[in-house]
Amino acid sequence: MLVVGAVTLKNVTEVLDEGLAEVRGGASVIDLGEVSELDSSLLAATFAWLREGRSGGRDLTVANLPKGLETLAQLYGVQELLPVSGSSQ
Repeated sequence: MLVVGAVTLKNVTEVLDEGLAEVRGGASVIDLGEVSELDSSLLAATFAWLREGRSGGRDLTVANLPKGLETLAQLYGVQELLPVSGSSQ
């Protein structure tokens, strides 16, 4: 699944729901390479998508982790919980 555009508190509910539908539909990679703006709500949505995948018996990976999200994950001490593949932006 490709996440595109801004993911902030303003729109995270919509983005989260769209992502959950994609995960339920079989998506195995969360590609964040097209995220243009973010806040900590993207981190929360990413963990929700990962949990949804695990509940369906699949391990998802995160591709193209934006530098800002990587920094937030480090700040919150959860970076090692993100199964990252591909290069960081």
